[in-house]
Order: sequence, then structure tokens, then C-alpha cells
Amino acid sequence: MSSAIVEEGHAEVVVAADSEHQLEGNNPSLGMTDVAAKAPARQDSAKWSFIFNLAFQSIGIIYGDIGTSPLYVFSSTFTNGINHRDDILGVLSLILYTLTLIPLVKYVFIVLRATDNGEGGTFAMYSLICRYAKVSLIPSQQAEDREVSNFKLELPGKRLKLASGLKSVLENSQFAKIFLLIMTMLGTSMVIGDSVFTPCISVLSAVGGIKQATSAITEDMIVGISIAILICLFMFQRFGTGKVGYSFAPILCIWFALISGIGVYNIIKHDPTVVKAINPKYIVNYFMRNKKDAWISLGGVVLCTTGAEALFADVGHFSVLSIRISMCSVTFPALILAYTGQAAFLRKHQNSVSDAFYASLPGRLHWPMFGVSILASVIASQAMISGTFSIIHQSLSLGCFPRVKVVHTSANHEGQVYIPEVNYLLMLACVCVTAGFKTTEKIGNAYGVAVVFVMTLTSSLLVLIMIMIWKTNIFLVISYILIIGSVELLYLTSVLHKFIFGGYLPLAFSAVLMTIMYIWNDVYRRKYLYELEHKISPARLKEISTNKNLCRIPGIALFYSELVQGIPPIFEHYVSNVPALHSILVFVSIKSLPINKVPDEERFFFRRVEPRELLVYQCVVRYGYKEVKMSFEEILVRKLKEFQEETFMNCQIQVANENTAEKDAEFDGGLVHRSDEHDDEMAKQFEEKLQEIIVQQEIEVDKAWEAGGIVHFVGESEVIASKEASMMKRILIDYAYNFLKKNLRQSQEVFDIPHKRMLKVGMTYQL
Repeated sequence: MSSAIVEEGHAEVVVAADSEHQLEGNNPSLGMTDVAAKAPARQDSAKWSFIFNLAFQSIGIIYGDIGTSPLYVFSSTFTNGINHRDDILGVLSLILYTLTLIPLVKYVFIVLRATDNGEGGTFAMYSLICRYAKVSLIPSQQAEDREVSNFKLELPGKRLKLASGLKSVLENSQFAKIFLLIMTMLGTSMVIGDSVFTPCISVLSAVGGIKQATSAITEDMIVGISIAILICLFMFQRFGTGKVGYSFAPILCIWFALISGIGVYNIIKHDPTVVKAINPKYIVNYFMRNKKDAWISLGGVVLCTTGAEALFADVGHFSVLSIRISMCSVTFPALILAYTGQAAFLRKHQNSVSDAFYASLPGRLHWPMFGVSILASVIASQAMISGTFSIIHQSLSLGCFPRVKVVHTSANHEGQVYIPEVNYLLMLACVCVTAGFKTTEKIGNAYGVAVVFVMTLTSSLLVLIMIMIWKTNIFLVISYILIIGSVELLYLTSVLHKFIFGGYLPLAFSAVLMTIMYIWNDVYRRKYLYELEHKISPARLKEISTNKNLCRIPGIALFYSELVQGIPPIFEHYVSNVPALHSILVFVSIKSLPINKVPDEERFFFRRVEPRELLVYQCVVRYGYKEVKMSFEEILVRKLKEFQEETFMNCQIQVANENTAEKDAEFDGGLVHRSDEHDDEMAKQFEEKLQEIIVQQEIEVDKAWEAGGIVHFVGESEVIASKEASMMKRILIDYAYNFLKKNLRQSQEVFDIPHKRMLKVGMTYQL
């Protein structure tokens, strides 16, 4: 796309130069040559300057987690010490090939292609699949949604039988749809689990460096200092990351420069022959010597990939090319040198494996590295916490999470959000995990399960995208499954072996989150289908509106409802108790589409409810899953007037076409009775009448707004299980869902509705 823009700009400049010289009577080729030579060079320079700037910024946001993994990988792998000197080469070889295969090949060069209009993450992949195949369980879908520009997919022209077959299976199987949603929820839950374990293990590993300087520091003191840092970290989340974000990249650049430089130093000083670990035979020898113990140790090796999911989840803040540049030029080489240097040190100091990172530092660099490592661990924690806020916001928008307050912390970056309830729950979880486990070894057992589960689920969704959307050659798909899929499956079996040693924690944590998400989504769908079945018919609406006992008062009434295809039953419930309606009624539905962002000009979708004289409208306010819902009163009124004008203009065009067709028919039949002047006069009168109607309608809206303002009617529907419902359904609706609803934010807080002009209308639904 960038090259196309450059070429278009080049062509425009050349034409401008040509025209100018022709007017002056000079030779146009001289001006064309100069401009054509300089313009593309300037544009290319600006383009690459922008990309390199993004690449630099991405270092501070994306790589904090994977960049701090050298703090604990070797200690988490050799939990029982080093039995053989060549085991270090085997583990180093595993680390080198794992880093190359998963973060570099899989994420940087394959998964980053599966973005949803530039956004990444589990929900982005799910939304991509939902847009191509009709597998979404969200009931508020409309045919008009597919007309949104971001909704469309650019697909290859060649259709393959396998892709069509897979699409058909997904669309026709309710089990497949539910299973796909559960996979997405599980992946989301595991990423949230990452945000609990990343701060714990990163900060605890960094603070543990004090032990190398003084023996007076006990384990409990290290845990206490770590907890204090974690609490401060979460307390500052409400200020947002915008103000401190600019310092992240320089700090992590210093971190990567130091660990790579120290790695080179250790290689030269201790054992230059350690580079032979590039030979995979050392992996084979390692497994042959240690057998089951080698397989168990994979749970520690896989921690070198922690944060790889952030490469994909945070791509929306940068670009694919900038992430590829920063990964290949800075992060990957620095990590390779850091792990190789630690391995070279351990070849001579095998007893120092429990604290390999700090033990391998040159003496004078201990305290500087201690300070930088604390900052780097905080940055790694910050990136995962911010990512969790973003992920929960996505799941909230798609109806898969209970209502929580989303605070937009930056005026310039939409992705920077803060969720108070989630922040304090994460802080509590981090403090409990740090205080309960106390060591990086035990936390690493739990951390590995979350990391590998997320990678495996991403691969599963990616295979669906490769077959169904990209229509990749089946042999390439099989190669991906056999090479990368089998490696991830091997790591998964290893981390699950540590289930009783801490691996149960992320699974239990994810089970709780998934239960909450599934309960909310299930009852949300049931409630929507109930409203759809009991919606008010147009005839009934006309009967209600023309009731002589019902008075119309000036003002605009906005009735909020989740229903996007009809009038909700709660409206009739309101009218039967309060026999008064405002002069203009707008039924507003706020919905999220399975795309990251909706263009502002396509956000509002209006429908007129017949008959016209009732002045009743339906308005669907559409958001993407990455957008924050803001107050939209004035914009809605302006868009309503634009809709009225557009409606009458379309009516004018339609009538004009009908008159033209009638005139042609009369002419063909030899029945021409009117002159052209008469027709022009009639058309002019009709146009003036339509214009008058448009003005009257707009005046009516302005009068209503000035006289009575805008009143917001929020439907607060209570749900209970019907009498014939099963025991499981009663527990799901009466206890679980209603408990969540009563203890979380109300809709007016989430949608920023002013309290002074808000009325709640309550009704009970029996599901």
C-alpha cells in the first residue's frame, strides 16, 4: 500500500510540473526530471523515518516481558542443579531453536499476517473468522453491518474446496460455534493470567539480585520488597501509561545493550566454545542422558518465549513492519547473546545456576544492572497489565464480559484504557501469588502453563484462518502443524506435568474467568432473543402512539435497548404506566461489531418507523471492539437531521424517476397532454414542497431539543428463570448472572449517561 501511495504522489507532482512549464512555454522535461527525482526520495525518507520511529517505540511497549526472561529461565530449567556439563549446551540449544521457531518464525513472520484491520490478539482472530463465516453467537447482527468499510475482507480470488468445506462445517454446527467461542474465551483468560504472573516473576527475579550483594537480606524481605513495588505499580495505573511511555523505549534499549554486551563478555571470558550449541545434536544428547527429567525441564525452557503473544496483541499500536524490524535488529540478537553468555558462565560455575543472571555479571555492573533490571521488570509488568485492560475491553464490547467502567487515559491513543475493578483484582491476585509462592521456581511452574496454552490456542485459530481465509496450500498448513504445532504440544505436555506444583493456578484462574464470561454471554443472548420474540409490532406502535389518552410533550426521548431490529417490549411497559411521550422518539441500540474500529461517518445507522407523522426513529450506534463508548448526544441530533434530509432527497429522486417513467410511457403511447413548461413548473413546486418539509422536520428537531432537551430512558430489565426451567438454568440465571449484575457497574455508568436527564424503566423477563 505504501508503494502505491508513493507512486500516486509521484504522478501528481509530475503532472503539476508539466502543466506549469507548458504555461510558461518552457521545456517540460527539465522540470519533470528534477521533481520526479526528488519527490520519491523525500517520501521514501519520511516513510522509513516514521517506520523506524515506530520500531524504536515498540521496544519499550512490546518486549518488556520477553526481554526480562533471562532473569529466570536457567534457574527455572535446572531446578535440581546441573548433572552434566554438556546439559548446559543442550538447554542452550533448546533455547536458541525455541526462540527462533516460536517468537521469530511463528509470531513475527506468520501470525502478524492475521491482523484484523491492523489489530491483533485472540479476539481479533476470532472477529476475523466471524466476519468471513457466520459463526458468531452474538444475536444482534444486521445485514447493514457488512456495509461498513472496515468489515470487508480482501480475499484471494481462487476458491478451494477445503476452505469452503471448513466454512460450511463451522456455519452449520452449533457445537463448532460454541467451541470456537470457548477457545477464544480460554485464550483471553490465559492472557489475563499472564498479566498476573508476569509482574510476580519479573519483579521477584529482579529484586532477588540483592542476595548477591549482601547475605543480610532474607527471602521474606525480598518478597516484601517485591509486594511493595507491585502495589505501587498498580496504584499508578489510573494515571495511564501515556506520560511515562516515552521513557520505556530508552530504558529497554539500555537493558538490551547491557545484556548483549555482558553476554559477549561472558562468552569471551569463560567459554567461547559454547557457540557450538547451534548444533541440534546437543538437544538429542541432552534427552538421551536425562530422559524424563529433560522432558520435565522443558517447562523452564519455554519461559524464554514469555511475552511472545504481546508481539501480536500490541501490533495495533505500531505496524507489522516496525515490529519485524525491532525484533530482528534488537530483541532477538540481544536475547541470543544474553542466553549464550549465561551458558558460557555456567560451564565453569555450575553451582551458580539458581541465580545465573546476577552471578554472571561483572562485579562493577551489579548495582547498575540491578537498577535497570527493576525498571525493566516494571516495564514488562506494565505492558501486560495494559494489555489486559485492552483485552477485557474487547471482550466487554463483544458481550463476553460483565459491564465494567472503562476509562480512556489518553487523548491521542485510543488503545490506552484503564479499568478500575480489574486493576484492583489483578493487584490482589499478584500480591497473593507473590506472598504464597515466594520463589520464581514455583511461580514459573504456573507461568509456563499460561504461556503455552495461549500459544497453542493462537496456533489453532491461525490454522483455521490459513485454511478458510488465506486458502494456504494444504502442504504448508500440514508443515506448520507438524513443525510448530508439535513443538508447542510437547511443551504443553511438559508444563502440565507440573500441575500439582503450581500449574493448577492458571487453569483454576482461567476456569473462574471463563465461567464468568460464559454465564454473562449466555444470559445476554437469552435476554436478547426474548426481546426479539416479544418486540412491538408496527401496528401496535401506531395504536399506542395514536391513543387519545396519551399526550405528547416537547423534547427528544432516547430509549436505550440492546434490540437492533424492532421496538423492545419495555417501551409498552413504560407507556402503560406513564401515558406521556416526547414529541420525538429515538430507540437507541449501542452495539459492537466484530471489527476493531468503525469510521465516524458510518457510526450511526438510522431507520424511520412508520407512519412518518409519529416522528419515531431507530438508531444503532456502532462501535468496534477497540473503541471506547463516549457521550454522543449532540452528534446523534446532528446525524438525525442529516438522515431526515437524506430521506427526503431520496424520496425526491424516487418521485422524479417515477414522473420521468410516466412521461416516457405517455410519450410512447401518443398521449402527451402536458407541455414541458407545465412539467418543469410541477417539478419545481414539488421540490419546493420537499425542501419545506425538510426544513420543518429540522425545525421540529431543534424545537424539541430547545423546549424539552434530551431525556434518556434506560431499560433496566431484571431476568428470572421461568417456572418450568431446569435446576441448572435456575442456578445460571437466578443466582450466578444476577449476582454478577448486582455487583458490577450499571449501564448508565458504562455509557456515560448524565444522571440529571436519565430515567430508569424496570421490567422483569422470564427466560
